[in-house]
Amino acid sequence: MAIDKEKIKEHIKGILIALGDDPEREGLKDTPDRVARMYEEVFEGMNYTNDEIADMFSRTFDAPARGKRDMVLLKDIEVFSYCEHHIALMYDMTVAVAYIPRDKVIGLSKIVRIADMVSKRLQLQERIGADIAYIMEKVAGSPDVAVIIKGKHSCVTARGIKNMPSHTVTTTLRGAFENDDTLRSEVINAVLN
Repeated sequence: MAIDKEKIKEHIKGILIALGDDPEREGLKDTPDRVARMYEEVFEGMNYTNDEIADMFSRTFDAPARGKRDMVLLKDIEVFSYCEHHIALMYDMTVAVAYIPRDKVIGLSKIVRIADMVSKRLQLQERIGADIAYIMEKVAGSPDVAVIIKGKHSCVTARGIKNMPSHTVTTTLRGAFENDDTLRSEVINAVLN
């Protein structure tokens, strides 16, 4: 699905009118076009399914000999997204992705790219975690995946209750991370402490 910039421009112009402003005034003349270009960039992930993202970032390497519980953990991956309920910014988000390699390992930059692309959608934080876990399982060939996300939601911090210090933490645990209490505690402590 391609993002329709012309439709976005048309609707942004309508929103400006609905807000009681003049879309032809100097400061707003180019706003519909700027917003359309911004949306094309920040919602790029909407152009791809999870399977297509997995194919885009599927470069792997043979795994070195490892123990059965050795894990790879990449944390503090910075992303942002937009909540699908208010199209409000989800910000100051950090993602941690852990997996237990089987026969192959995925390049670390690919993990960051997966998190970035998944976040570039109208999303729920919970779904970001589930989507990253699905893609990681597919690319790494391992059912043992954990995704932990911490972030702020402007639908909580800037409107409604306006609670600035609050943040949301979500965990998506698959395979051994879901079933092994020790491993689950190890990854959560490594990320949150």
